Amino acid sequence: MKKIAFLFPGQGSQSVGMGQEFYNEYDFVREIFDMTEEITKINISRLCFKGPMEDLTATVNLQPAVTAVNLVCLTIMEKEGIKPFVSAGHSLGEYSALCSSGVINREDTIRLVYQRGKLMHREAVKNKGAMSAIIGLSIDELSRIVAEVRQEGIVAVANHNTEKQIVITGSPDQVGKVGLIVSEKGARAIPLKVSGAWHSELIKGAENEFADFLNRFSFNKPASPLILNVTGDFGNDPAEILSIMAKQLCSPVKWYDTIQRLIEEQVEIFVEAGPGKVLAGLLKKILPKDYPRKIFNVNNMKSVDRFFNEVL
Repeated sequence: MKKIAFLFPGQGSQSVGMGQEFYNEYDFVREIFDMTEEITKINISRLCFKGPMEDLTATVNLQPAVTAVNLVCLTIMEKEGIKPFVSAGHSLGEYSALCSSGVINREDTIRLVYQRGKLMHREAVKNKGAMSAIIGLSIDELSRIVAEVRQEGIVAVANHNTEKQIVITGSPDQVGKVGLIVSEKGARAIPLKVSGAWHSELIKGAENEFADFLNRFSFNKPASPLILNVTGDFGNDPAEILSIMAKQLCSPVKWYDTIQRLIEEQVEIFVEAGPGKVLAGLLKKILPKDYPRKIFNVNNMKSVDRFFNEVL
């Protein structure tokens, strides 16, 4: 059997209508939504299926909403006996990967992302932030520019998504200044529509409180391999994984390194389990042209049928 990676998306993958086909099709999907609503006291199913997009995108709603849909997609595959060789998730999606690898259960996954969303929202209201995608520079080139501008205020690398697609985060003035400098060097800076400077010091006020909250939970040793955002490498020790998840809020997401690790492990089947096609798009930019691969999305009935027909 070829090695399968389950990849879970995070913020930015949401769309109105996500998960509705599955909700109509499977009883266990309704149970996952009911559980999410019981924990959060938010009408997650209505937000996912009807929107409006503005309410769905509010961080405090979005984190449990996207995670619920990710867990639905994971459970659909598990019920068909499909197990991952390895799991990974992008930022928020990493909590779904923890669940996929057996580190935490579904209920605790929702409890954690709900608290994470509340704390991130609180810090974003206190500290106005911005994020931009920088296209066309290597991580080393961009890191030098960021280090220079950081002397004047808060700016950092948030996500290293592909070799030359990197997201920066921080105070609006500093993010704007990095954007101007990279434009002069022939690269592009694309401002992102976000409500906060995620993965930056501007939400540092949430880190200790979230770490305390995390410490109430019991993490298990992964039953199947797990690659972490902060390190871009495997996590194995439950205490170490827990400590890394506390740092994840304000640390860069090493997604490019994560995919490179999957290439080293000779993973050939990549499944984006959750709404949207963001991670599939990044994969197509990262994987070498001659690398043997099959990329699937599992986010509606048609995509599930295609995946099962080709893999089972």
